[in-house]
Amino acid sequence: MNGLQPAPVKVPWTLVALALVTGVLLDLFAFEPYLGLPLLAAGPLIAGAMLPYRSAVTIVAVTCAVSVGLDIERGRPATPLLVDLAVVGLIGVLALAINGLIARQGRDLALTRDLAEAVQLAVLPDPPERAGPLAVAAGYVAAQAEARIGGDLYAVQETPFGVRMIIGDVRGKGIQAVAAVSVAIGAFRQEAEYAPTLDTLVQRLDEAMTRAAARTGPIPSSEGFTTAVLAEVSADGQVLSLVNRGHPPPYLVHGGRLVRLDPTVPQLPLGMGLDDLAPVGRAPAEVVRLPPGASLLMVTDGVTEARDAQGTFYDPLRSRRMGRRFTHPDALVDALIKDVDRWTGGEGQDDMAILAVTRSLASRS
Repeated sequence: MNGLQPAPVKVPWTLVALALVTGVLLDLFAFEPYLGLPLLAAGPLIAGAMLPYRSAVTIVAVTCAVSVGLDIERGRPATPLLVDLAVVGLIGVLALAINGLIARQGRDLALTRDLAEAVQLAVLPDPPERAGPLAVAAGYVAAQAEARIGGDLYAVQETPFGVRMIIGDVRGKGIQAVAAVSVAIGAFRQEAEYAPTLDTLVQRLDEAMTRAAARTGPIPSSEGFTTAVLAEVSADGQVLSLVNRGHPPPYLVHGGRLVRLDPTVPQLPLGMGLDDLAPVGRAPAEVVRLPPGASLLMVTDGVTEARDAQGTFYDPLRSRRMGRRFTHPDALVDALIKDVDRWTGGEGQDDMAILAVTRSLASRS
């Protein structure tokens, strides 16, 4: 049996050696009736929990031999010698069993992570590098390496009406979140080709998310929803239209400056089924100019709610690292990921999705 533990490191071997040496010294020099058997037996337990299987077997065998040698050295009769050997041997067997369980859990975890990653890639494929007059880049950073499935989503699609894109965040985690992400991405890709306006596209997405939520059973409106920003860039790259449905606002990055594009009218998230009841449920798309070389930066709350050691939220507008010129969206996404990682000290609290598009300098203004 071969465990899937990482390669041996100095610390486990040091602990095993310390337990064995201390046990031997106590067994030889401690006052009676104390013997070093408990510490001696700790060596196999440490090895079983922290070392590869073959190394653990070696430690168990060495410990049994040392136990017998110590009893012979001290002139102990055969019965206590066999008892000590049985105790050390039993603990060694238990240590090897623990090693096997850890190895099995490691294999199961690796398989689960691989499947989760495959599902994530199937539901949320990488966007194209170019779409119309735009260069495109995206980044996804999971808060925990073991949990690669989250509720963040993004997509970019070139359509007869221009380049349309979405970034969003489904409330929740795990399989239910992935199912909601699948619905949102599927509805976006279908309706983006046929909805004549961005407002119509948002309305159809909201209806699709509401129907999907209704099929899963009665869910309180505060629990089943998706925040999202939908954007459309005209075929010539000049006009940017935005609809924000309860999501962190995007940023316009141009000439070394970041401008946050806050919505004029607050709107409800998608899938709540309250648009017909709430007057703030719908609002027309907001239109801004997208200069040549400018970038649209869209993020999820894993960025805006990232906190430092003092609990202060990250703000790209206050970061000197983000206040520089970016000629390609890849550089913009990488800079933001590194800046958030620096701010949190590598301790991200939530999944983080980033989508950036940059208008080509060659496109006509």
